[in-house]
Amino acid sequence: MSSEELKINVEKALDEIRPFLQSDGGDINLLSIDDGKLVKVQLTGACTSCSVNQMTLKSGVEMTIKKYAPQIERVINVE
Repeated sequence: MSSEELKINVEKALDEIRPFLQSDGGDINLLSIDDGKLVKVQLTGACTSCSVNQMTLKSGVEMTIKKYAPQIERVINVE
């Protein structure tokens, strides 16, 4: 998969999870994909101060991204 295809797939994953984040007053932005394995995102709005944002990141965002791009090993939030 090319880096452009990988970016498209990660964006599709974020588009799938974005409505859930927005319903709680938050959102998510893709910052970068490093070495085709590490996705850096930025949680915004209510997500930045939410006490469960790390759980959301691991169980929601990372799981959804891996569904679209199985080669991704890790997703981190950059504040």
